[in-house]
Amino acid sequence: MLSRLSTLLGGQLLVTVALFAVYSGILSVLLPRQVAALDPTGKVAALAAVTSISFAVTALAQPLFGALSDRTRTRWGRRVPWMLGCAVVGGGIVALLPAASTVAWVAVLWAAGQFVLNGTDIALSAYLVDRFPAQRRGAVAGALGVAVVVGGGLGVVVAGALGTPWGHWVLAGALVGVVLVFAVVVRDPPAPKPIAVAVAAPARLTPDLLWVLLSKLLFTLGYASVYGYLLYIVVDHVGLPEEQAVGVVGMATVVGGVGLVIAVLSGGLLSDRMGRRKPFVAGAGAAVAIGDAVLLTAPGPVGLLVAAFLLGAGLGLSISAGTALASLVIPGSERNAGAGLGTLNLVGNVGQAVAPLITAAVVAATGGYSWVFGVSAGLALASGGAVILVRAVR
Repeated sequence: MLSRLSTLLGGQLLVTVALFAVYSGILSVLLPRQVAALDPTGKVAALAAVTSISFAVTALAQPLFGALSDRTRTRWGRRVPWMLGCAVVGGGIVALLPAASTVAWVAVLWAAGQFVLNGTDIALSAYLVDRFPAQRRGAVAGALGVAVVVGGGLGVVVAGALGTPWGHWVLAGALVGVVLVFAVVVRDPPAPKPIAVAVAAPARLTPDLLWVLLSKLLFTLGYASVYGYLLYIVVDHVGLPEEQAVGVVGMATVVGGVGLVIAVLSGGLLSDRMGRRKPFVAGAGAAVAIGDAVLLTAPGPVGLLVAAFLLGAGLGLSISAGTALASLVIPGSERNAGAGLGTLNLVGNVGQAVAPLITAAVVAATGGYSWVFGVSAGLALASGGAVILVRAVR
């Protein structure tokens, strides 16, 4: 049993690295370059339109694919067919992206590709509940969080080195190949008897699940409202020239990644050993709030690096302990893991989309970033308050 779980986790890690290499390589390097080549003068607005359209189209992809995989019954299991099918179709669409001759076609193809790839993503994530005991889920979620970071960095390196179209083809081909190996090596266990419903549906929203979703939304709003604006904060709040600010933000990104890796691993392992999730999730919000306080009271390069570490650590705790906690409050989790985790991810995506609007509104109203830090800290601390109200999990 332990050997099979180790094989499964190894496969999950490899697929996660390959999948997030595609996401990061496309979004960070290949998509901006392609849009700039097609519309050099309007590239900023064009890229914003492409990414906004892809978010709008894919917002419900994970709950949808998650619910469909929950109710799938085949000789290959319920997750593998969706993982492999979506990887092949989504990878094929990514491979076609270099042929897009207008920004409109880029938007259509990337939205379609991202939508389908979310099926691979959520079917893979559902194994956390399907196969791993509750007392190990924090460590597993932490390991997968590290794989996300590794995949994101690898994707940027590969895309930057190969460019268009080879970057698209290599990243898409690697994903399909890794998922194919996963499908051959990993065998799904017999699925529970399906629920008598005709169509896929989101997980039932119990009070505990609602508190967890609210906590996720508040944390994401608090975190993303600051982290997404680091460059502008360094220039407009700290007061560094833009040329120097770019290097400082790069250092902050690395430091934040270190904080994330440390927290995602230690938080997952400790929450497993202690059998407690809520203190770690509340701690994630507290770490972000302390980071905000540092930015407010020590506006300089050193303060920025300290704050970046704290923000990264908060995100790491949210990924490991937060995901493990969420997996324990999904109603009928043995049947609804995909839909439940997909709904959690949907809430996180909504938070990432809304956070910049909050930041922009606060800056417009106050003329600076000081109040942004206060709002961010309040939202992050409120996320901890919301999770404390969960009753079924310690």
